[in-house]
Amino acid sequence: MANHKSTLRRIRSDEKKKLRNRYAHKSTRTAIKNLRASADKKEATEMLPRVTAMLDKLAKRNIIHMNKAANLKSGLALHVSAL
Repeated sequence: MANHKSTLRRIRSDEKKKLRNRYAHKSTRTAIKNLRASADKKEATEMLPRVTAMLDKLAKRNIIHMNKAANLKSGLALHVSAL
């Protein structure tokens, strides 16, 4: 167990950040899944900017790597254009 007050605070704040990051990551994964499952081109075209923004936000906060975000965005754009 930690001995310093600042370390105890850091543990508490890290736990909050972990939960927040996990929620954001899971929400994005669900949005990606819904976009890939969409068969309607118009609906998918409307969803793509929102999902792209979510991925950019995850990459900016270092929840996922920026190259992973770029690869996912590229694949989703190809998927939408192929509909």
